[in-house]
Amino acid sequence: MNQIKLTQYSHGAGCGCKIAPAVLDKMLAGHSGTQHFPQLLVGNDTRDDAAVYDIQDGRAIISTTDFFMPIVDDPADFGRIASVNAISDVYAMGGTPIMAIAILGWPVDKLPPEVAGEVLNGARQACAQAGIPLAGGHSIDAPEPIFGLSVTGTVKIEHLKKNGGAEAGNLLFLTKPLGVGIISTAQKKGIAQPDDLDRARKSMTTLNDIGAKLGTKDYVKALTDVTGFGLLGHLTEMCQASSLSAHLQAASVPLMPNLDHYLQQRAIPGGTTRNWDSYGHHIGDITERQRHLFCDPQTSGGLLVAVDASCKNNFLEFMGNEGFHLTPIGHLVTREDKLVTIQ
Repeated sequence: MNQIKLTQYSHGAGCGCKIAPAVLDKMLAGHSGTQHFPQLLVGNDTRDDAAVYDIQDGRAIISTTDFFMPIVDDPADFGRIASVNAISDVYAMGGTPIMAIAILGWPVDKLPPEVAGEVLNGARQACAQAGIPLAGGHSIDAPEPIFGLSVTGTVKIEHLKKNGGAEAGNLLFLTKPLGVGIISTAQKKGIAQPDDLDRARKSMTTLNDIGAKLGTKDYVKALTDVTGFGLLGHLTEMCQASSLSAHLQAASVPLMPNLDHYLQQRAIPGGTTRNWDSYGHHIGDITERQRHLFCDPQTSGGLLVAVDASCKNNFLEFMGNEGFHLTPIGHLVTREDKLVTIQ
């Protein structure tokens, strides 16, 4: 079992497996439905991180699911990363998770069941870290290993955060550095250095539980997590949902070390190209390097936060006390021809 490398059993990796935004648009076209559910506070209209349902006592239920193929070779780490990634959607709504259900697809003719057991053990570790039970699940025989969670959470409606609701002048912050897609591709090519792999693993297994606290802050106007569509994809969604545009300060965007080294060796995920092809027409002038970095599909990426500029110091003090040392990566402006301009 120690010799098994899970990434060799899948054609994709982590959130890089996501269907491209343009293809997803075609799938969802005409399927908004004619029924109206007044208690459904968030559906798929704005491509938010989770669905939210008002239970009419001042609180709402958050429901989400996320699953993908291996992004690392170690099965326990795969289970942890997939679980942390799925739980993040609840935090990205300003909520608190309460329960998870596992989703497992396993090639039983190729991989021992004990390896799947290690994946589940990793999931239990992540759920325990979040303070929730892994309460059940469903499994199927599949041609490639797949794992993820369906997660339920709660939020006070007054603390609910969406990817819309941002305002012109808001500052943008990102809580984790970019680059895990590039490093994961370098791993599949056999060129990733151990220190870089360890940094990526640590980032992907770190909960975005700060989101539950950000939900209580009135100066946080919009919130989302950065995953398979890359920074530019999720920033574009925030701009569309808020009817705004963004000016992104390229030099201020946090990055993992050594990414240029891997880009020079063409360690570029396929999802990067699919992402750009889907939303590149919304982006202003951009260099090839910036495209590879900012369209890089993230797995269990950080939170993208829109903050009232007048409360910048309050936000930075709060985040500093929570162990985050952030700087603005840009700001939002009234709607322009391009949704994102890179400066």
